[in-house]
Amino acid sequence: MDYKMNIAGLDRALPLCKVNDELYIGAFVIFGDQELTVACAAELLKKAPEYDLLITAEAKGIPLIHEMARQHGDQKYILARKGTKLYMKEVFDVEVRSISTDRVQHLYLDKADADLMKGKRILIVDDVISTGESLNAIEALVEKAGGNIVGRMAILAEGDAIGREDIIYLNPLPLFHPDGSIKE
Repeated sequence: MDYKMNIAGLDRALPLCKVNDELYIGAFVIFGDQELTVACAAELLKKAPEYDLLITAEAKGIPLIHEMARQHGDQKYILARKGTKLYMKEVFDVEVRSISTDRVQHLYLDKADADLMKGKRILIVDDVISTGESLNAIEALVEKAGGNIVGRMAILAEGDAIGREDIIYLNPLPLFHPDGSIKE
């Protein structure tokens, strides 16, 4: 089963994936879809508030934030990592449990990136916002770093995120029953 939708002027079919016996979601994967990445970045930038730095969580937001930064002429963007790296110094983290992940994860930021964000206008970007757990974790990292959140953006808002007024997004993505019908 697929859910067909138009995103940033492009038609795509999202396979429906089981979360549990009562809930299916449309799997939106931007990896490898350069045409969609470029189009979504352009459309999000049209709606973006003024910002100094973009931040996203590893990994699905990376191509999107890279393309947004490229189109906007930004020299740098920030990546909240899912694991620490040897080059990261004075690391801090927050816990996150996403609807698309079967376990608790952590997002990490190091002092160098935190220092870049201090006092700056930060725009949080993700591919899909659903439960808001990943968004909350990124917000906590930005706040720990001393950044000022000026907006939260995603290509798609899913489930409860659709009704949130603090999220800027291109399209709503419904939740689904096991038979593929849309949950109301």
